[in-house]
Amino acid sequence: MTQTHRPDIVVLGAGYAGLSAALRLALNPHVAVTLIDPNDYFTERVRLHQLAAGRPEVSVTHPLSVLLRGTRIRHLAARAVDLDRAGRQLRTDDGRTVPYDRLVYALGSVTDTRAAQDAAERAYTAESSAELGKRLFDGPGRLAVVGGGLTGVELAAEIAESHPGWEVRLLTAGSLGAGLSGKGRTHVRKALGAMGVSVREGERVASVDDVDADVTVWSAALRPRTELAAAAGLELDAAGRIVVDRTLRSATDPAVYAAGDAAATSLRMACATAMPTGAHAAASVLADIGSRPAQPLAFRYVMQCISLGRHDGLVQPVHGDDSPRGSVLTGRPAAFVKEQVVRSTVRSLRVVASMARAR
Repeated sequence: MTQTHRPDIVVLGAGYAGLSAALRLALNPHVAVTLIDPNDYFTERVRLHQLAAGRPEVSVTHPLSVLLRGTRIRHLAARAVDLDRAGRQLRTDDGRTVPYDRLVYALGSVTDTRAAQDAAERAYTAESSAELGKRLFDGPGRLAVVGGGLTGVELAAEIAESHPGWEVRLLTAGSLGAGLSGKGRTHVRKALGAMGVSVREGERVASVDDVDADVTVWSAALRPRTELAAAAGLELDAAGRIVVDRTLRSATDPAVYAAGDAAATSLRMACATAMPTGAHAAASVLADIGSRPAQPLAFRYVMQCISLGRHDGLVQPVHGDDSPRGSVLTGRPAAFVKEQVVRSTVRSLRVVASMARAR
């Protein structure tokens, strides 16, 4: 690494993966880091079900100006609209051109509404949690959550507990909590039943019109935000994620790395995987620039955590490959563990930011 040129590293996306990558990169004083995201805040996506339920004491956003202060990370509040790989530059929606030596693509994912063509227009999603929270205060009625994964379960439980006047149903095409152990699924069903949530498994929804409800919340799946990557000719896998090697380097372009939900790893889309892959992508970039061999990503799962309202939860210990173990932690102790895990994400980001300021 020469003293005359500070390599320009651009990070796309200020979510869990993007912020983790940018802050880790900022630990190295010999690189210039630019973070591109149209928002001026970081959103705790794992708290969006609490926002949807209208909990007034919950704040899900944190100003980037505070998180990035003193880290030398330049934040561009803009949206990248074109990726020119040949010229190694990005164009943003405000007309700026941003050159890069290395790019970390970490635009994350959004709720996938493609299973029902009218879901995007007529159903609420995690991304519209604030609007959903306002709608729930308009008056009781019938509400259906479509999707029996962890996000759907948390949404149904939080809404049913916070708004007992609403009749809440949970519809899923498969089994409820399919990745949980038998004990885990039993506790989730029991907890939802105690809150009055009706669970219907094996229910595939092709249209919002098929749902007999006043309000429909769509939480069936996630899709990666890789449209920009596709337009630039980066190879994607069948799920639309950027194909990478074990160091998280793009299989198409050696100057591009991917992290979080946008990267085609064997990991599920989650905060728990986004932050480690963001940090690893940063380490791979710095190794590349320093002409050192990058290490392959090594990741093992420990547990899955689910909140079931404010006073109950489920902690499901898992094997390294994410398959469930037989034992579970439930009730208030599980709710406490879940809250501490959620808080630890922002705490860890602040710790790395503090380290970057000290450089």
